[in-house]
Amino acid sequence: MSKPKLYYFNGRGKMESIRWLLAAAGIEFEEEYLETREQYEKLLKDGALLYEQVPMVEIDGMKLAQTNAIMNYIAAKHNLYGKDIQERALIDMYAEGARDLMVPMMHRPFLPSAEKESNLTMIKNKAKNRYFPAFEKALIQQSGFLVGNQLSVADLNLLEAVLMVEEIDPHILSEFPELQKFKLKISTIPRIQKFLQPGSPRKPPPDDQYVQIVKEVLRF
Repeated sequence: MSKPKLYYFNGRGKMESIRWLLAAAGIEFEEEYLETREQYEKLLKDGALLYEQVPMVEIDGMKLAQTNAIMNYIAAKHNLYGKDIQERALIDMYAEGARDLMVPMMHRPFLPSAEKESNLTMIKNKAKNRYFPAFEKALIQQSGFLVGNQLSVADLNLLEAVLMVEEIDPHILSEFPELQKFKLKISTIPRIQKFLQPGSPRKPPPDDQYVQIVKEVLRF
């Protein structure tokens, strides 16, 4: 069976969580980076983009759009989505919370310079006062994973969010001992540890070149 193929920009954005998930599942994948408007328009002309947007992933004979749909399929296929419907509901709840925290960090590079400082303050406040306390409380009641006794997509999303926030505030976990233990536990799982090393498919924080390419391709 062919490898999954990811269509997105050469940067994090909404595709990064999908890269995390495939890495945790031990699945090798290919990527086609959108670098020109022509590439994007060809995908549109070919009918490859259901809602005329990326991420899009070719996998198991399907062209899947919508980040959550893609992630739910991969997670379910590779035993990263709980053992029953109740666990899946909890996984969705925690995963969506982590993704909500990541959204303003994805948007930040595209903001006008005058708005970036207030955005940074908002991100840190939300992490410290809303999201991290909720995850801290959840982890106290668990055995190292957010749901059940095995790794799930919720754990991956939370670790991704934690590392992103730490890039803007390296000491933000100082008041959250359970999150510190969680970060150590998940980041030392062999496949995750490998993904966090230089040279992996993990993308660096977005730079000006990435922002410019996205704007040129999508024309905004």
